[in-house]
Amino acid sequence: MAFGISKQQVKEWKNTINRGEIAFLTHFWLDERFPNTKSVTKVGCNDLNRLAEWGEKYQLKKEWIHIRKDGYSHFDLLGDKQREILEKEGRLYDQRKFINMRK
Repeated sequence: MAFGISKQQVKEWKNTINRGEIAFLTHFWLDERFPNTKSVTKVGCNDLNRLAEWGEKYQLKKEWIHIRKDGYSHFDLLGDKQREILEKEGRLYDQRKFINMRK
């Protein structure tokens, strides 16, 4: 279940994807399969080759891309990998409100 983001944030994420750019969207996320995870970052792009190349920098496999028919295909970043990538991308502020929620 996703929550903690506005419709405007989702719209901006989609617009960035539609421009063929790498787009980041971090939100609260609860899933019983991942009991210690409180947030997810969706990293998307409508150019799947560009998205796959971006993912290679962080050892993300192309087959991990969540392919969506609506054009908003993305990687899901969780846990330590999420924090590592957001930090390297200079986007750790995207996760700042979730840091205290991780425990």
